Amino acid sequence: MGSSSLPDRTELKQFYRRRGFGRQLGFGDSPAIVVIDFIRAFTDPSYDVGSDFHEEVAATSRLLQCARPINIDVIFTTTAYHEGEREARFFHDKVPALRDLRLGSPAVEVDPRLSPLPTETLLVKKFASAFFGTALHSQLAAGRIDTLLITGCTTSGCVRATAVDALQYGFRPIVIRDSVGDRAEAPHEANLFDIESKYGDVVGLDEALSYLRNLAKRSRVASGVPAS
Repeated sequence: MGSSSLPDRTELKQFYRRRGFGRQLGFGDSPAIVVIDFIRAFTDPSYDVGSDFHEEVAATSRLLQCARPINIDVIFTTTAYHEGEREARFFHDKVPALRDLRLGSPAVEVDPRLSPLPTETLLVKKFASAFFGTALHSQLAAGRIDTLLITGCTTSGCVRATAVDALQYGFRPIVIRDSVGDRAEAPHEANLFDIESKYGDVVGLDEALSYLRNLAKRSRVASGVPAS
């Protein structure tokens, strides 16, 4: 299909749907939240790899405020490296700005606006996917998780890679549109479209919050507490 005949987003979505793409997976019964790389280096525009994700961080904070009282597992990731480049040599050759992400430096700390709790996991990764080279799959499997609510940055990089791997490992990837961001709008929107077409669901924050609140109601009913 030539560039001169590219349809608009609505037409493109309909075209994909007619071909059998983009069907909804829906939410499961046992979710966890993964907050991907909302660390100082990525949420502070003064860093070479940083951008202003004020709205996305705020949306993620709202999600966490809803999830924490009902004991939903929350997992943070950071990307961090020892001195030298042997851990991710070619990744650093491709993106030299990653050399700023040193283990133990303020750059790789979770954005304080998200206030991670001592009981919440922090995984250190070296590449894009939150699954690659980490214990994420083992932790989710041990917790009998079936749904992964994905937030963080960037949509075209670590968010997409994590969504693809979540699907491949047998989880329902649910990307929260309001809670993910990228350095530019075009790759952000293109990758949300691609994720929704082939790898997972893309939902708004309100839909995700409603899902969590319904889980809380079901839990109260199951424990004999009247639903409010």
